[in-house]
Amino acid sequence: MNAQQLTQLISPIVTTLGLECLGVEYGQHSSNSLLRIYIDVADRPVTVEDCEIVSREVSALMDVNDPISGHYTLEVSSPGLDRPLFTAAQFERFVGSVAKVSVSLPISGRKRFQGRILRVADQSIVLDQDGLEVTIGHDNVEKARLVPDFGPAAPVRPRSPSKAGAPAKGKRSNAKKK
Repeated sequence: MNAQQLTQLISPIVTTLGLECLGVEYGQHSSNSLLRIYIDVADRPVTVEDCEIVSREVSALMDVNDPISGHYTLEVSSPGLDRPLFTAAQFERFVGSVAKVSVSLPISGRKRFQGRILRVADQSIVLDQDGLEVTIGHDNVEKARLVPDFGPAAPVRPRSPSKAGAPAKGKRSNAKKK
C-alpha cells in the first residue's frame, strides 16, 4: 500500500475526531517501516493528547485492516513550522509563503526548488525561483515543505566594556565607605 492509499484509509478516522489529516508519509525498510501521519486543527495548536488519540484510533484501524505487512512504527505529528504540503489545496492555502519542493522528474535539469508560492492553477504549483516562474505539476511533487519565516533578526546591541560591579561612567555611587 502506498502513502496515498494509506491517507485515504486513515483520513476518515482523523476527521471523525474533529481533526484534519494533512497527509501520510510511508517508508518501507527491510527491518522496520515508518508510517508518519500529520494532523492539524483549524482553530488551535495540535496537542499531545490529539496525537495520542489519533495514534490509538489509527492503530486499531491498522490492526483490523492490516494494510502493511511486517513491522512498522506509527508516528502521529503536528505539521510544525516547516509544514509539509501534500495537496494542491494546501499549496493554495499558503500562497505567498516560501516552500522547498523536490520533484520526481527533473524540470530544466533540476529536481529541487525553493521559492515563494505564487499561485496554484490546474493542479500545478507556480513558484518564484530566483526571479523566474517555475511551474510544477502536483503529480510530479515528491516532497514539499514550507520554509519558516522568522522575520528580520533583532539588532544586537554591543555591550559596554565596563567592569562588573563598577559604577557606570559618568555616574556616582551612593554607597558609603565604612
